[in-house]
Amino acid sequence: QVQLVESGGGLVQPGGSLRLSCAASRSIGIYHMAWFRQAPGKERERIAYILMDGSINYSDSVKGRFTISRDNDKNTLDLQMNSLQPEDTAIYYCNAALFLENPLYWGQGTQVTVST
Repeated sequence: QVQLVESGGGLVQPGGSLRLSCAASRSIGIYHMAWFRQAPGKERERIAYILMDGSINYSDSVKGRFTISRDNDKNTLDLQMNSLQPEDTAIYYCNAALFLENPLYWGQGTQVTVST
């Protein structure tokens, strides 16, 4: 069992930046890690993942603006979000998985609101 706790969400103006962090209760080295988000009235979508071997992938909606990173020594997963837009407003969740398409552990989520 792995407990995941996200932090760093908040209210930001369009064009601004936020950095989300996800702290794990135990080693994440054996897991593929990902960030998901769920906007009001929409399905949860995966926006970025970083595999055990360090390979990274982004959804088209965030590519070029968001950067995912992991620190296996500190058991943390981060998401640097730049050039935020109102459509980025959502609850952001981190996830750990042994198989990428089978998410195992979820955090409670952190709210990101992009608005003037």
